[in-house]
Amino acid sequence: MPSDCPVVAFVPREVFSTTEKSLRRLYEITDTPFDLVCIDGNSDSKTKSFLEKFSKEKGFTLIRTESYLTPNRARNMAYDWAKKNTDTDYMVFVDNDVLVSKDWLSALVQCAEETKAGLVGPTYYEHLPECSKIHMYGGVCGIKRNKHDRLAYYEHHDCQHLPVEKLESELVRKTTELIEFHTVLVRMDFLTKIGGFDDGLVCHAEHGDISMTATQHGYEIWLEPASKITYVPPSKLTREDRDFFFSRWSEAKISANQEHFDQKWGLDPHPKKKNPGLKWLRMHRRYACGSIRKVRKMFGKKVGRFYEKKIFSPLEHRWNRFKYPA
Repeated sequence: MPSDCPVVAFVPREVFSTTEKSLRRLYEITDTPFDLVCIDGNSDSKTKSFLEKFSKEKGFTLIRTESYLTPNRARNMAYDWAKKNTDTDYMVFVDNDVLVSKDWLSALVQCAEETKAGLVGPTYYEHLPECSKIHMYGGVCGIKRNKHDRLAYYEHHDCQHLPVEKLESELVRKTTELIEFHTVLVRMDFLTKIGGFDDGLVCHAEHGDISMTATQHGYEIWLEPASKITYVPPSKLTREDRDFFFSRWSEAKISANQEHFDQKWGLDPHPKKKNPGLKWLRMHRRYACGSIRKVRKMFGKKVGRFYEKKIFSPLEHRWNRFKYPA
């Protein structure tokens, strides 16, 4: 029989090593009935084995591919499954590096029921200890002319990287222009109307795209402070994570992504070296490169900055373009 419970779609983000802890937590702490579909995009043998055993233990649907998946492709696979197998009103997308907190799901559903929102986001926290530092709590996004008179996308995150003790007032339920995909509830009729997520967005700005699309179609976006999740990336990459991580954030993907995003929203093209996501993406990739930390530790910050800027970064950019051409 088709189920009308919310469908939780558990999808890979940038690594596999966080999967077991994240998924076990989700089952341990979630009291609200739900159906779960887990998308496994070519995870390593250890993660694959865990998911196969855990899916049998908990009775959730596991869908595996033998190739890496972009986040929106994984979300669409989950959406396609939910369309065919359930009568749910809501899908809740959870990345595999998230730790959920008590009542996270019931609070999201209650907010959606009371506000009729198209999208509902939780309070997004980051890093350990859990719920101690806010990752973001909504914000603004849209399209306007920038200082160079180009039609460009902009976004701003509220409370970004803010320790909770520095909050000036208690967070309240509110509307917003912007959510993130770490965890988000999406109304099923909205997904049906737009035909799912945009597969052309392979690397970056998916959150801005779905937020603007919801607004474009007349759906409100709300934030529910009673729902709390913590985004917890690994402190360092395992050997099994590295290939997926570098492919996920490749030079080729960000270039293709920006071109698609610009064309979709009628933006003025950016010069290649001015791609707005490129600086962030390259900085994020450095997180996985231990040699920078080693040089700084051995020779100090000044030498470390020189090594990073003049030696490591140019070589790493070329290596990434060669290793991951598409």
